[in-house]
Order: sequence, then C-alpha cells, then structure tokens
Amino acid sequence: MVVYAGQGDPRRSIELLWRGTVAEKRSGPKPGLSVDSIVDAGIAVADEQGMAFSMRAVGERLGRTAMALYTYVPGKNELVDLMYDRTMAELPTSYSLDDGWRPAVTQWAHDMWECYSRHPWVLQVSQARPVLGPHEFAVIEALAAILVSTGLPGRELRGIVGAINYFVRGAAQTVAEARAAGGATGEADEEWWYARSAVLLEIEPDLEKKFPMLHVLENDREPATSDLADPELPYLENDAVENFRSGLRVLLDGVEGAVAKP
Repeated sequence: MVVYAGQGDPRRSIELLWRGTVAEKRSGPKPGLSVDSIVDAGIAVADEQGMAFSMRAVGERLGRTAMALYTYVPGKNELVDLMYDRTMAELPTSYSLDDGWRPAVTQWAHDMWECYSRHPWVLQVSQARPVLGPHEFAVIEALAAILVSTGLPGRELRGIVGAINYFVRGAAQTVAEARAAGGATGEADEEWWYARSAVLLEIEPDLEKKFPMLHVLENDREPATSDLADPELPYLENDAVENFRSGLRVLLDGVEGAVAKP
C-alpha cells in the first residue's frame, strides 16, 4: 500500500504542519482534544494496525467519535502528513563531528533505521511527493550539515545525501516486509524456506553449478557482528540487517574516496 503525501488542502495542510514545535509546552489545564493529541493517537494506532487505520480507530483511542476529530484535522490525508512529520521529530537535528563525518553519518543512518523500525507504516508514505513538514526538512538538513564538513562541492553532496537517504529507507523497507511476511501469509519464514528449498533442490540438484557466483555470495558471509543483527532473527530479516550494515560501509567508503581525490 503506497500513500502519497499532500492529498489534502494545500493551505490547511501546510498550516497544520508548521503550526509550531511538537515540544511546545502550554500552561494551564490540558485541553481535552488537540491536533497534537490526535497525531499522537494516530501514530499509536498506525504502529499497531498499519496504514489501513481509520479515523474511527483514532477517535476511539481518544474516547471520541471520528467526527469530533475533524474540527482539528480535516481528514485522514492531512493526518497522515502530520503523523509522518511527527515521527521525524524523534530524530536528532544535529550530530557531533568530534570524531569526523563518517561516524556521524553512520549514527544518522542507524537513527533513521530505528525510526523506521518503530514506525514501519512510515515506509508506505511515498517519497515521490514529500510531506514538506519542518521535521522532514530537519532530518535531511542534519545529514547535509554532516556531509558539508567533507569539503565536497554542493553538486556532489546532493547526490550523496540522496543516495544515503534512499539506501537506508530501502534497507528498512526490506526488513519491514520480512517482519510482516509471516502474519500476511500465515506461513513462518522457516517453513517457507524449508518447503521451497527442498523442492527446488529436488527439481534442480545442480543449482550451485548453474549459479556459482550466487553460491559464493551466499556462503562467503561476514560474521553477524552488527549491533543491529541478531542470530535469532528469521533468515530474511537478519540477511537484510547485515546487508544494511555492509552496504552502508561500502557507500561511505565511496564518499571517502571522493573526499580523498585531489
């Protein structure tokens, strides 16, 4: 399921997104209902139910009817935009460069990865049309601020920022799909692999000879040393985690190569 941002009224959506910081504190009695409380409830419901959640479910979380929400948020389209941007507010807006740009970028990537893991529905919001919220901007600003310290020109940094951002998102998408596969299909990863691999080898016993390079890739693996990896995880999920770790390293090696050029 792909959801495109910005499907609501442009002015109302942008006004809601930029209405103020989520950390803003108000004095006096706590209001019974607000934009922030609706957004928080929407995130909680989406974390449990995915993007197919309803405004009714959000209202029930708050002890209100769906109609009561529309005074604050025009509809689900606008709410999804607000929810997406709110999740981005969980991320740091700056990173220390005391140890150089590479550890800072690595931390940024891991922070993004963990945010996607907490809120996998965020990955269903298409990047084709950005939300245009303040926290969405701040996340990319933080990455760009790190990479500016490399001294590379802006025309190169633009591509690097995009490559890192899309890589992290793509890797997280694979993990999210792997985690959802069992529930969506009713078949655990282990059962799926055992059943199909046994039949495949029976029908094509010379598989390794026909695809020798794939055999090398499968068997010449590094130990699962990443702090994200867990040997107890299902195969597909752990494989995606390790690919994230090694892929990020190779990507940053390329950036280092660009920085080292005279």
